[in-house]
Amino acid sequence: MSVTTLRKHTAKNLTPINDTILVTDMIFGERFTKGGIIMPGDDRKSEGIRPRWGKVFRVGPKQKDVKQGEYILIKHGRWTRGIEMEIDGEDVTIRKVDNNDILLVSAEPKTDDTSTITHTTVSDVNRIQGSMHRSD
Repeated sequence: MSVTTLRKHTAKNLTPINDTILVTDMIFGERFTKGGIIMPGDDRKSEGIRPRWGKVFRVGPKQKDVKQGEYILIKHGRWTRGIEMEIDGEDVTIRKVDNNDILLVSAEPKTDDTSTITHTTVSDVNRIQGSMHRSD
């Protein structure tokens, strides 16, 4: 059995070309509403299809619509796979966004009214999955 190790890329400075937009801080995991309803994570097929907020990490010199540090709502699936990088000593996952699929821009962080699985204890997840989602 072979194990593949992913290499983290490092850079001192990263400047996108032309009008390219790079984002970080996108959430893809399973989420829960305040009332306890489970909203599936993104399986890259049919589950969890929805727009996502991302923080603009860097923009190219010709980008006029958004600025670094703003938050943008991106149409579902209109971003690249994440690349793990260490840039200026900071660990980030960056994604390139399709400029034509930005739905909204905000100066402040935006979220929906759900929380991710990282805010739920393991015992709660097991209880919820065991009582509602197991057919065995």
